[in-house]
Amino acid sequence: MVKSLRIILVIVFASSIFISCGDLNKRVDEKLDNLMKKAESIDSLLTEEADKALRLDSLINTGSEKAKKLDSILDKTTSRMDSLVKERINPNK
Repeated sequence: MVKSLRIILVIVFASSIFISCGDLNKRVDEKLDNLMKKAESIDSLLTEEADKALRLDSLINTGSEKAKKLDSILDKTTSRMDSLVKERINPNK
């Protein structure tokens, strides 16, 4: 009788351990799924922001090139105007 009771208790104890491990495993899987979803969301957000930074960098480079062209045109125009003014001021030279 005592042996039977011990065997039954061992079986019940082992069963409860396996059942609790199964529940714990389910919870761990759920937490891992949530973590993976959040990681994917963060990765997507970082990719979006990196793309925005690249577009902004491209716009800055384009603006810089335009500014250099305008500066060159301004320099040429200034030189021409200086020449015309000098000719008007000193027509004999």
